Amino acid sequence: MTNMNKINSIEEYHEEYSKSVRDPEGFWAEKADTFLWKKKWNEVLEWDFDAPSVKWFMGAKLNITENCLDRHLENSGDKVAILWEPNDPNESSIKLTYKELHSRVCAFANVLKRNGAKKGDRICLYMPMTPELAIATLACARIGAVHSVVFAGFSARSLEDRINDATCNIVVTADGGFRGAKTIQLKSIVDKALENCPSIERSIVLNRTGEEVQMEAGRDVWLH
Repeated sequence: MTNMNKINSIEEYHEEYSKSVRDPEGFWAEKADTFLWKKKWNEVLEWDFDAPSVKWFMGAKLNITENCLDRHLENSGDKVAILWEPNDPNESSIKLTYKELHSRVCAFANVLKRNGAKKGDRICLYMPMTPELAIATLACARIGAVHSVVFAGFSARSLEDRINDATCNIVVTADGGFRGAKTIQLKSIVDKALENCPSIERSIVLNRTGEEVQMEAGRDVWLH
C-alpha cells in the first residue's frame, strides 16, 4: 500500500470516510489504483438491489499475492515479512524476509500444482501455527485455489465435515503440532477424517514434530 492509504489522525479518518460516502465508486477506484493489476476494470461498481446483485471492479484481473509480496521485492526485499516466535523457549524463532517468503510461497505453489491443484480447487489447511501455514495460504492464492483453514484443535469429525462441505481435493497438514508440553497427533486425526472424505485425492504432510506417522501410498506425500 502507498502513503495515500495511511491515515495519521482521526480527522483524516473522518475525511476519508466522508469521501467514501459521497462518491464510493471514485473513492474505491482511487484506492484500487494503488494495487498491481494484470487488467484494469471496465466498471468500478455494478449493482441492482432488486436482484439483489453487487459486483465490484468488473473485468479486472489481479494476483493478490503479487500485491502482498512481489511489489515489495525491489525496495523492501530484505525487510522482515514474517517473524515467528514458538511457544517453546528452547526452539529458535524464525525470520523470513519478503524475498525469502516470496521464494517459499512460489515453491509451495509448485508443490500444490505438482500434486494436481489448479485454479478453483478447494484446499483444506489443517496445520499447526507455523510459518508454513501462512506460506500455504499465500501459495493457494498464488495459483487461484481456495484455501479453507481448519483450526488444528478440531476433532476428526469436525475436520471431516469441513472438508466435505467445501469438497476439498487436497488437505495440507503436519505429522503433529505442539500445544504447551503436549504433542497433538494431527496426521492421525486427518487419517481418521479422510475415512469419510471421498473428494480428497492428496494429503501433503509437513514434518513438524519428527514423530513416525502412517503414510498411505498414492495419497500421502511429505512436504519437501
